Amino acid sequence: MVLDDPGVLAALPTLAWPALLLLAWLLGETAHRTLGLPRISAYALVGVVAAPAQLGWLPAHSPGLDLVAYTAFGLLLFEFGYRVNLRWFRHNPWLGVAALVDALLCFAAIGTVAGLLGADAASAALLAALGMASSPAALVRVLNEERAAGQIAERLIHVAVVGCVLAVLAFKAVLAVHVYQSSGSLAQAAFAGGWALLLSAGLGLLAGVAMPAILSAPRPTIGRPPPAGVKDFGSGPSILDSLPDQAPDSTLPYALAVIGLVGLSHLLQGSPIVAALAFGLTARHRRVVFARSARGFGPLGDLLTLTLFVYLGSRLDLAQVHQGLLLGLALVLTRLLVTPAVMAGFAHVSGTTPRKGALTGIGLMPLSAFALLLLEQSRHLQIDLLDRLAPLAAAILVLELAGPLCTRLALRWGGETR
Repeated sequence: MVLDDPGVLAALPTLAWPALLLLAWLLGETAHRTLGLPRISAYALVGVVAAPAQLGWLPAHSPGLDLVAYTAFGLLLFEFGYRVNLRWFRHNPWLGVAALVDALLCFAAIGTVAGLLGADAASAALLAALGMASSPAALVRVLNEERAAGQIAERLIHVAVVGCVLAVLAFKAVLAVHVYQSSGSLAQAAFAGGWALLLSAGLGLLAGVAMPAILSAPRPTIGRPPPAGVKDFGSGPSILDSLPDQAPDSTLPYALAVIGLVGLSHLLQGSPIVAALAFGLTARHRRVVFARSARGFGPLGDLLTLTLFVYLGSRLDLAQVHQGLLLGLALVLTRLLVTPAVMAGFAHVSGTTPRKGALTGIGLMPLSAFALLLLEQSRHLQIDLLDRLAPLAAAILVLELAGPLCTRLALRWGGETR
């Protein structure tokens, strides 16, 4: 038989991912069109069911797939950062205050609840740090999918970016303390804590400055005289003017730059999350303009997003979820109580209604992608934190499936979807 051929048997694990991605896409489209569910929730569910720890349809080791996941998340984070207007915090400082208070209260509340339910100090601090943030990847995909626009949509982006930055800082600080206690090496702890962040932020800022300069740089005019009445400055149209009509908005060069930036950050053991976010923020404030049709980086972004959420689901072990279910559900409930309350409490002073403030808090529920990839970054330090944080696995499973739905419902109840 053909299936008895050793070459065919060796190729089956390689074919598992393409086949499962096709299945996830079909189920995502069906769930979205018939039930109105976000596509990414269906993608994550397929990954959970097919994971090596569950049905075992996927191979336990897929070399290079973590880099693909980082690349997908990098593209989404770049777009997330690109949509942030830092001037809004200057014109509406109360929004920044609300985001800061929300992050700090989530940290304190989740850490307290984790301690009361038996978690040790280090695990409680890590849970609290990761519980501060919402998932930029899930927010961007749901906003694009729903074509959402309005006050709630903009507040979701701007509140989430504050939580993400604080979560990364808190996570790295807790991780640095853990590394120092384990190894006794101050240099290794400093790299795990601050140096990796500074390196990654510097790479992102450099890319954000360099890419617009490269694409707007004039080409030399060789052998062509200048037009009559025009001085010859030795330059012609920019590189951007010479791009084909299919990419007049420079989407492809920026996508390639994000992919290269993520790969470089990964190689240097930095933070691809911070690098991609800094790149997007800098590009926005260098006045780089993308066409609306290019949101999400087109079919490339769709394919990588599909891969990302199936991959994230496949990282979960239902045995871990069961082990930490009580604390995981407590973490989810704490976020659901604290964030809408804070956003509603600061609604009037920040220029909105308490109803829209509460809806913003509900829309901020997605967590999974951000937390999982932060944990994956600790593997080069020989620390498998996901194995230690079973409650986080439970919270991630719940919010992987229900978080995007909360965002979608918040946008619909707020009348900001098309």
